[in-house]
Amino acid sequence: MTINITMPALSPTMEEGTLAKWLVKEGDSIGPGDVIAEIETDKATMEVEAVEEGTIGKIVVAEGTEGVAVNAVIAVLLEEGESASDIGEVKADAPKADKKAEEKPAKEESKSEAKPEPAKAEKAPPAPAAKESAGAAPRKDGERVFASPLARRLAKENNIDVTALSGTGPKGRVVKRDIEKALKEGVPSARPAAGAAGGAAMATGMTKDQVLALYEEGTYEIVPNDGMRKTIAARLTEAKQTVPHFYLTIDCNIDDLMSSRERINATAPKTKDGKPEFKLSVNDFILKAWAIALQNVPQANATFAGDSILYHKHSDVGVAVAVPGGLFTPVVRKVEEKTLRQISEEVRDYATRARSKKLAPHEYQGGSSSVSNLGMYGIKDFGAVINPPHGTILAVGAGEERVYVENGEILTGQFMSVTLSCDHRSVDGALGAELLSEFKRLIETPVMMLA
Repeated sequence: MTINITMPALSPTMEEGTLAKWLVKEGDSIGPGDVIAEIETDKATMEVEAVEEGTIGKIVVAEGTEGVAVNAVIAVLLEEGESASDIGEVKADAPKADKKAEEKPAKEESKSEAKPEPAKAEKAPPAPAAKESAGAAPRKDGERVFASPLARRLAKENNIDVTALSGTGPKGRVVKRDIEKALKEGVPSARPAAGAAGGAAMATGMTKDQVLALYEEGTYEIVPNDGMRKTIAARLTEAKQTVPHFYLTIDCNIDDLMSSRERINATAPKTKDGKPEFKLSVNDFILKAWAIALQNVPQANATFAGDSILYHKHSDVGVAVAVPGGLFTPVVRKVEEKTLRQISEEVRDYATRARSKKLAPHEYQGGSSSVSNLGMYGIKDFGAVINPPHGTILAVGAGEERVYVENGEILTGQFMSVTLSCDHRSVDGALGAELLSEFKRLIETPVMMLA
């Protein structure tokens, strides 16, 4: 009996992906654990391993195909004794179960229009109605508009009102291509931002045509946005429009930090080629101090979750890593429990794999706070944009020698400025100030991190 190989879900929220590359061809024999393909999501390229033994009988989805739904058949595996003639007709579509799920809201709509018998109505649970409302939105004229889960997510990310669109999917359903068309040609009607003062609609920005009209043709080169850039644009627009940021800046004396770092690095054992086994960076100390500060001020280790606030037990800290064409924020888990050397090795590994887009989704999702360090570029200070759902992000500037006065004496020392961006819904001003002061205490006296 042939075995279908389907598009895997690389994360709980993944709905579709791009089949970037096949690493096998029809007729190849494979076994459990063999890498057979590479799948791209909006930010990562992941390898797909075989779970069964057999021969690749048919490749259903060609490499380079975008928008392949999770659980869609991408190839067919033949078991021992089978041949290609045993393969029936296989289309590159999602399984029937998924199609039924897509059509379910439409069926529920027709059911809801039919008046149920009184006895059945009393016993009917509220769940179906909740599902129906999740799949359909009422127009002003009373009609319902149905949209696929992916279309609803894209509409939400780009603040598009699906009730203003005409769906081109089955039975008028709004699908991904309708959202993309709305983004390209301009959004007909934007939905008011939740909680916006006066019910004002969120800004959607200029359309592509409006931007092109400002420049002479031939004076620019158009480079289409890839999945990563689209995701960054959507998430940061959402962050600035829906997260009430406020900023706190403080200066930290890092003389002790620099001398401690130098002494620790001097103790590193040498490898066979004479190189040190480890080399701690200033950022490793910053991550450790920030993690402990979040533990010492637990009310600030928080994320806003609609009608609730999540207070996290551990300091899971994201580290901003610049990559060609965008930005990754891999999350280092339980930083407060790790040594400086462990933090250094983990961040280096994440940064290396981030630049080649080899991070798994669970490695850059979650966390309660982030650190963004632009000091290596000579940036003195800056305010970073919060990465939802994080409650805070610490922006770190360059260390520099400054003149300061202490007890009436003029001195010089190494200082760096750090700016904390807070989500005012979960971290208030005084709480943010307490958190930043605790970080300053720790970073100025590194030995306190070990207490």
